[in-house]
Amino acid sequence: MKKDVEFEIENADMAADTTAAETTQQAAASEAAEEQADKEAKPKSTLDELRQRVTEDDDAPISTLTLRKILGGDYLSAAMVRRQVWLCLLIGVFLTIYVAFRYQCQQDMIDIAQLENQLGDAKYKALSSSSQLTERCRESHVLEMLRAHNDSTLNTTVQPPYKIQVPTD
Repeated sequence: MKKDVEFEIENADMAADTTAAETTQQAAASEAAEEQADKEAKPKSTLDELRQRVTEDDDAPISTLTLRKILGGDYLSAAMVRRQVWLCLLIGVFLTIYVAFRYQCQQDMIDIAQLENQLGDAKYKALSSSSQLTERCRESHVLEMLRAHNDSTLNTTVQPPYKIQVPTD
């Protein structure tokens, strides 16, 4: 009787081992079959997947792009904008440099205009001083001043000037 019980227990243990092994093998086979089905169902690459999803009649980007998304910043977190962030920074730097140069140029133009006005004023003052000096140096004016001060030592000559001939060698 003991032998029969031991035999039955050994047979039950073997049956349990084989059942567990068979179950594991079946699970592995079903997983492999699922993976194979997934591979067949999935496209070969991301490009193929995009080609399947996108058609010429696809209006999804236009309908999903709204003013609220743009103002909310959803559009700025898109992959395209993230890839172009260095370009945006470069454009920002160029704009800043452009504005700075334009401001400096306008400041220089204002300085040039002020200096031209000062130059014009200086020219007018020089011209008026020159005309006053010319007027005061005229012979008639000098004679009038001499008569006004009663200076008798200087008189106008009545004889023409003499020309002195110097012999040349």
